[in-house]
Amino acid sequence: MRSRFSAYALDRVDYVLATWHPQTRPATLETDPGVRWTRLEVLGHSGGGVFDAEGTVEFRAHFTDGGRTGVMTEKSRFVRHDGRWVYWGPL
Repeated sequence: MRSRFSAYALDRVDYVLATWHPQTRPATLETDPGVRWTRLEVLGHSGGGVFDAEGTVEFRAHFTDGGRTGVMTEKSRFVRHDGRWVYWGPL
């Protein structure tokens, strides 16, 4: 989760797409150049351990857009795919 947030903050669309499950990943992803991701708060998680096949992460992502601050909250599902954790989508 933290690496995906960092990728959004650095506008690394390639990394965001590479860490998205192929069954749910969009063909392309366009970011808004006016949005600046500033802070991530992980509110909670479940699963995601060494022996788990999936897990969830609830988070708040803080951003600024045109000088105005905002917050996006999501509970996300992550699954193991080819031996690594990937984003499946929101719950």
